[in-house]
Amino acid sequence: MITDARVPLKQQPYGTAYEQMLEKVRYEGAYPTRERADEAVRLVLSGLERQLTGDERVELARCLPWEAARVLTAQIPDTQPLTGWAFVKDLAARSGVSLATTRWDTGSVFAAVTAHAGPDLITRILHQLPTGYALLFGRAELKPAA
Repeated sequence: MITDARVPLKQQPYGTAYEQMLEKVRYEGAYPTRERADEAVRLVLSGLERQLTGDERVELARCLPWEAARVLTAQIPDTQPLTGWAFVKDLAARSGVSLATTRWDTGSVFAAVTAHAGPDLITRILHQLPTGYALLFGRAELKPAA
């Protein structure tokens, strides 16, 4: 799909796959509108893009609808990845939204990301990221016994 850069993003039509992703996020997050779900997707994926590197980043972008993949790959990753909790705090600070709302947004978006990516890729992504992300993806964070 080609979009016109002169048209504000909210007015541009979305592809069917992205519309379905937004509906999943809207359902998971109990958001009142698709626009609110879109805001959550853009916030969380722009944060995740700063954390992911390498093959997992490229593979995840291939799994997502074009509109979401574009957000995920727009910037260069940070050199110091954040823990899961620091990730949520960073997103809250950038958006001006409460920590609780940001945590909710993150879980809602990551549920949709998991549906597109599948469990194997998410497992590889979680192995790449610092501690604290498994819970954000709705998984238990298991650590080997010492």
